[in-house]
Amino acid sequence: METERVAILLTGVGKRYDIVSAFARHAFVIAADPSPLAPAQYAADVRVAPPRVDHPGYVPFLERVVAEHDVRAVIPLTDLDIEVLARSGLPAFVPSPEVTRATYDKYEAHELLVSHGLPSPPTVLPGEDPGGYPVVVKPRRGSGARAIHVAADREQMEFFVGYSEEPVMVQRLLRGPHFSIDLLCDLEGRCLNAIPRSMIESRGGESIKGTVVADAELVELGRRVGETLPVRGPCTVQVFRDPELGIGIYDVNTRFGGAFPAPMYAALPGRTYPELVVRMAAGERIEPHVGEFHAGMTFTRWYWHTELDGQMQPTGRDAVEGGPRPPR
Repeated sequence: METERVAILLTGVGKRYDIVSAFARHAFVIAADPSPLAPAQYAADVRVAPPRVDHPGYVPFLERVVAEHDVRAVIPLTDLDIEVLARSGLPAFVPSPEVTRATYDKYEAHELLVSHGLPSPPTVLPGEDPGGYPVVVKPRRGSGARAIHVAADREQMEFFVGYSEEPVMVQRLLRGPHFSIDLLCDLEGRCLNAIPRSMIESRGGESIKGTVVADAELVELGRRVGETLPVRGPCTVQVFRDPELGIGIYDVNTRFGGAFPAPMYAALPGRTYPELVVRMAAGERIEPHVGEFHAGMTFTRWYWHTELDGQMQPTGRDAVEGGPRPPR
């Protein structure tokens, strides 16, 4: 079925060339990033440079872009503007302001999960008893596995709490197999699919190697999170299957995850998440197909570059003619 070439606005595109190029296969894509050197913008049809997210002109700038190109969906690729978009009135595929605010603050996310009966490890604020050790002391806000410290006892915990220069929380250290669940919900909060993957290796908080797994318990957990909060648009749920505590959710990101290729490889034909977003943006109602995907697909992420000429336009040259290819 030929999908209508609707206009999609992706914000904070940064280095996410994989996501922008995937959307560009199915839609007219406008890439927004304040940096003129954000490489992912060169995979889009149109590049725009908005003010910073914290600038009062940010939303008005996006409103003009939406009106000019008849944009049907706005998709944030970073955490920074999710709540801003949720409050904006733009056609953003993001949850409510209440959910976006809570999930951006990891302690509030814990409280939100527990209030809905969803599994989150024991978590307290500084000065409270964590109930056991080891624990992790980590910032309440932020991403990229930044400034996270493991404490074996109370003395170490108190040191790291005092060492931090930002609000932190204390959470029981989870062990065991590590997974992420990539899910997509429609604008009514119905989970369309939930695809779990192992976390073989991560760097800077982003998975760079992993395998899609057929794990019914994780699929159902992803669906529950998506529909209980509820989520609207993409979401990544990060969990451990701890040998003592069982499954514990330690982070919920209401955006595409770093390992975006995993659900791309695993999706059935016509059901990749970019395709589903574009179809929804065109007005189609997608029926849920939770658990329908190909398991066993493994991804390993790598790095590349785009050369620009003196006018900041891509030259088309590559270090390897035709780009990387499978070995002969």
